[in-house]
Amino acid sequence: MFVRNHYPNGLYFDILDAKNFNEFTADPSRLSDRIPEDFNDWIIVDEIQKVPALLNEIHRLIEQRNLHFVLTGSSSRRLKNKNVNLLAGRCLTCHLYPLTASEQGNDFDLARALDYGQLPLACTSADPELFLQSYVQTYLQEEIQLEGLTRNLPAFTRFLEAASFSQGSLLNISAIARDCAVKRKVVENYFSILRDTLISYEIPVFRKRAKRDTTQSNKYYFFDAGVFRTLRPTGPYDSDSEAKGIALETLVLQEIIAVNSYKRWNYSIYYWRTRLGKEVDFVLYGKRGLKAIEVKLSNRIRSKDFNGLKQFKQEYPEANLIYLYSGSRRFNEHDVEVVPVDLFFKQVDTLI
Repeated sequence: MFVRNHYPNGLYFDILDAKNFNEFTADPSRLSDRIPEDFNDWIIVDEIQKVPALLNEIHRLIEQRNLHFVLTGSSSRRLKNKNVNLLAGRCLTCHLYPLTASEQGNDFDLARALDYGQLPLACTSADPELFLQSYVQTYLQEEIQLEGLTRNLPAFTRFLEAASFSQGSLLNISAIARDCAVKRKVVENYFSILRDTLISYEIPVFRKRAKRDTTQSNKYYFFDAGVFRTLRPTGPYDSDSEAKGIALETLVLQEIIAVNSYKRWNYSIYYWRTRLGKEVDFVLYGKRGLKAIEVKLSNRIRSKDFNGLKQFKQEYPEANLIYLYSGSRRFNEHDVEVVPVDLFFKQVDTLI
């Protein structure tokens, strides 16, 4: 929808359309026949990863007819084949993310975002819970089952549930494999599926000039707080505040990732954790400086909440420290900029 609105005069080919899929799979050169000789606007090919062979034809059309293409997709798995033409030097790669708070403006609702995330339809639907359940089911059926990415869909479904309990935590693949009753190699492949279908992020540990012994595992996140909340089972023994705390951390991360990409700030995004358990949720490192960010759902602040940030400052004295919380007052304490989280979403451009 976004691409169609942005290029209203473009020529649009949806590979999810069975006719297009079958036609271009049988003979990619038919794409040329579908483009008028005198056409000089943009040509949009949606879900290009479903027919990778089209990339050779697109390359030919760029060279021979000087045509301009917009190629969209929701997975890079098929495009990782070593024989696929990735149009190196002839294309720009852009990413679209769930909505940011700045894109929503006054419509941004933090309480709703904690429950349902920032996918566009989750923000506008009258029944966001039903939408998210359908979204997850569609992902399982279309991206996983129909693409043949795994033969054991029940095991993969169990894996998604187990992975939801790793949200914002260090990856322990062996433990997840035990929970799912599958081999470790299978779980490693499942995580690669999530990465390739753009469903998850893995954040590495920050180790520049490390003096303390830090952990080595990545931290794991589903790409959207609403997707995480939908996949994570809840019942009478589950803490809603714990899930919302992780959801808030996820919202902050997805906002940082999106704004960092759209603004071309080129931060590298990390976390920091010593083997003794001192941790900083996010570390941003780039030409704009070094920022360490801790996120808490609570509206109360205790002195020990700053321990991770203060230890990080000892090791990296040039770092700017930011503590996000659910309170209403902004102030500075112990070289830490304490910021209400709703203000962070309104002023992320100036804070990072």
